[in-house]
Amino acid sequence: MTARRTGIAAVLFDLDGTLADTAADLGHVLNLQRASRGLEEMPLERLRPVVSQGARGLLRVGFGLDPGQDGYEAMREEFMEIYARNLIRHTRLFDGMAELLDALEEQGLAWGIVTNKLARFTDPLVEALGLTSRAGCVISGDTCARAKPHPDPLLEAAGRVGVKASACIYVGDDERDIRAGRAAGMRAVAARYGYLGENGDPHAWEADAVIEQPLDLLLLL
Repeated sequence: MTARRTGIAAVLFDLDGTLADTAADLGHVLNLQRASRGLEEMPLERLRPVVSQGARGLLRVGFGLDPGQDGYEAMREEFMEIYARNLIRHTRLFDGMAELLDALEEQGLAWGIVTNKLARFTDPLVEALGLTSRAGCVISGDTCARAKPHPDPLLEAAGRVGVKASACIYVGDDERDIRAGRAAGMRAVAARYGYLGENGDPHAWEADAVIEQPLDLLLLL
């Protein structure tokens, strides 16, 4: 694929908190776990900042459990089993994302997905969103031996869409995404509309740019 005047030939997206708003479904899973133990529901506003950390972040907030602690692995596996049955209840593309993907395709730019979400969840979710046949690649957290913030998944994505890493933009809503993008030699863009992590300030992540909404990305192309 021929690079444009900006040198960009492909755009890669994180999934949770960047391409799609998955917070309501992930929060629902945690609250089902809490309800089964007689605990009150936690508001989505409290859970939303940690959604990009997946079960690890949600179990820490919801139960005070971290990896390595007694009971964590069993609770994590329970979370995964419940989530597999509740993937797409409320999940949707962020406002403006459908239009952005259309615009990228109209301009002849490849796009793909690079997430730390496991393939058992990523693949059916991307299919339910109607994006499987459109995405140039879908890289999950278990596609490569190392997940983000290692650059390996991003480099794998660049290879699959057939462009140099330096001709890619990677868009994410967590500092881990920006670190991975920079390590891969890509232009890293922070999605301020996403989840951002607890006390997250995307302007402090040394991203190449920060966008307020998906369509702002077009200004960088």
